[in-house]
Amino acid sequence: MDFALLMEYGWVLLVLIALEGLLAADNALVLAIMVKHLPEKERKKALFYGLAGAFVFRFASLFAISFLVDVWQVQAIGALYLLFIALNHIFRKAIVKKGERDAEPHTGAKPKSGFWMTVVKVEVADIAFAIDSILAAVALAVALPETTLPRIGGMDGGHFAVIFLGGFLGLLIMRFAANLFVKLLESRPSLEIAAFVIVGWVGVKLAVHTLAHPSLHVIPHDFAESAAWKLTFYVVLILIAVGGWLLSGGKGKGTGTGEGGEARREVSAAKLE
Repeated sequence: MDFALLMEYGWVLLVLIALEGLLAADNALVLAIMVKHLPEKERKKALFYGLAGAFVFRFASLFAISFLVDVWQVQAIGALYLLFIALNHIFRKAIVKKGERDAEPHTGAKPKSGFWMTVVKVEVADIAFAIDSILAAVALAVALPETTLPRIGGMDGGHFAVIFLGGFLGLLIMRFAANLFVKLLESRPSLEIAAFVIVGWVGVKLAVHTLAHPSLHVIPHDFAESAAWKLTFYVVLILIAVGGWLLSGGKGKGTGTGEGGEARREVSAAKLE
């Protein structure tokens, strides 16, 4: 690959690592809360079994999707799903956050699950997180220029490598580095919304790529591959990231002491590090 192509692939990988980190932080909070009722040794086992299952699922899905990635229906589902999770998350955080906080104290009255039921719940959660991660990685990768690397399934070897690294790094971040991103979100909670705006924008990119598919040809294929569109995508991506960072400011009111802060501290309690 020439230098320009390496730069484009490297930039996409950096974006994917940052996105995986922010998603992993949010996912880590969920896992920590799910296992917090277990004794410490059982917490570790439940998280280990859940992550091991997620590892198998991610890579089985990756090899399956390598044969389907060029099917426009699969690309369309991926684009719609990314847009859905972005809008759904932003709506819940920005619109119904207070309602969720009000309802949270009542969750303690629910009967606690046993060890294996908790493992099953963690497994299901990990699979849901894996779907998000794979779709985000596919959306970023399939619109990259093709390389001279051997094809894997129906996918360009370079695209496969980016998605593979994204999935692998997502698991590593969730297991070992989630606390770093949790602390970042604790000090700048609005970054989480910015991260999901990026997810939505990636969904728009995949939608453009889908609409330019030869089977649909709703928009010219040359537009989806043009330097102008790629430049627009990355400029907007950078503006969202920088804007999210600047607008997030410092620690929000009650972030460290309210229920959000308590939830984030559950990551340490669950021994995710």
